[in-house]
Amino acid sequence: MHIFKMNREQRHGNPARQEEEEQELDDFYDCEETLEPAHCKTAELQHCYIRPETLTDRGEEPRGGHQEQRDKLQNEEQQSDRLQQEEEQQQSDRLQDEEEQQQSDRLQEQQDKLQKEEQQNDRLQEEEQQSDMLQEEEEQQQSDRLQEEEQCDRLQEEEEQQSDRLQEEEEDLDSEMQQQVEFDDDYLREVEKELTDEEKESRRQQSLTLKETGNGQFKAAEWAAAERTYSQALVVCPVCFSTERAVLFSNRAAARAHLGVKERAISDCSRAIELNPDYVRALLRRAELYEQTEKLDEALDDYKKVLERDPNNGSARGACTRLPQQIQDRNEKLKEEMMGKLKDLGNMILRPFGLSTNNFQVNQDQNTGSYSVNFVQNNNNR
Repeated sequence: MHIFKMNREQRHGNPARQEEEEQELDDFYDCEETLEPAHCKTAELQHCYIRPETLTDRGEEPRGGHQEQRDKLQNEEQQSDRLQQEEEQQQSDRLQDEEEQQQSDRLQEQQDKLQKEEQQNDRLQEEEQQSDMLQEEEEQQQSDRLQEEEQCDRLQEEEEQQSDRLQEEEEDLDSEMQQQVEFDDDYLREVEKELTDEEKESRRQQSLTLKETGNGQFKAAEWAAAERTYSQALVVCPVCFSTERAVLFSNRAAARAHLGVKERAISDCSRAIELNPDYVRALLRRAELYEQTEKLDEALDDYKKVLERDPNNGSARGACTRLPQQIQDRNEKLKEEMMGKLKDLGNMILRPFGLSTNNFQVNQDQNTGSYSVNFVQNNNNR
């Protein structure tokens, strides 16, 4: 019966083969004929009985046998079909499960890959954030260090400035005290009272040596050093040697003039002139300093004193010719400035009354030099 177990697709896929199988099945049924028994030779024998169900003829078959066989075959086919369908369904299910599993695996792999990428991105982002934080911390620390350094520099600079100011104040105080001592002859005489003549002479020689040193520094344009050296010489030189001290004051005035401290230089010149009123160089130096500081009247007086003591002094003669005109121009300029300010003040006061300084005319009397004021009506006043 193996020929009936072929799969459905092979049987239905080949019609010729199907017809051959049906023909073989018909032949198989034809072979199931029942022969007559031997003791019944003729049809007339009455006593011989042949069971109808045993009679067969070519083309005839027992009642219900062929149908049962067909039903059986049909059942087998149906069972085979069901098995085949089940196998196909199972195979389809397996394939579908495999595909679903593969698809699920691919999705899982993709998810895992995405998750790994996300984790990697998170790590990179975290590393970047950490790097940024570290960089910000380093920048902040560097900025803090710079601020601390700047603050330290400012504090140091302020300390240095304060130290310089204190030093300058001390120097100024020392200088003022020294100047007071230098200018206080009574104090110096009291201090030098215990000195012998030999000691005084020795100190005079020391001052002369210092003066020569200061002159060398002055010629070398070392003004500050020369100023200090002349000051040391004045401390050493006894007060009784007024001529030598006058020269030292005048020399120090020249050094201070180059240093730009002209007021102190004028004081030194004045001290030198007090010690030696006929000291022409000190007079000429103070006159020049007065002229440089716009004190023209004082400068003219000193130049005149120089000419009294030295009529051939060209600098003093030229100044005496030049300064009077400068003084007059300055006075006129000052007068104009003063009159302009007074006029502005008068206009400010008179404006609320509808008047101005133009309503008042000032006339000078040529004979007496006095002034008279006349009121003039002016309708154009604002």
